[in-house]
Amino acid sequence: ATPAVSPQVGSHRDISHESLSLFRLLEPQIEILVLGTGDRVERLNPAMLKQMRNCGIAVEVQDTANACATFNFLMNERRVVAAGLIPP
Repeated sequence: ATPAVSPQVGSHRDISHESLSLFRLLEPQIEILVLGTGDRVERLNPAMLKQMRNCGIAVEVQDTANACATFNFLMNERRVVAAGLIPP
């Protein structure tokens, strides 16, 4: 049997339904996923974002510096949040 390999994300172009699947499996289920797309905000596939919303997860897409700040703010508010961050 071949072990499952998690998708590697090196840029915003690599963010896919599959690469976000881990966030749908977390327990307790997260409310908000903060995605940092590097030096600037990048547009992601709207259908992929809609799939996350359909799973009950809101997605915030920001540049990575602002995504870190948003993540910290939401954590301080005791929200169930996760972050996917691409280094700037």
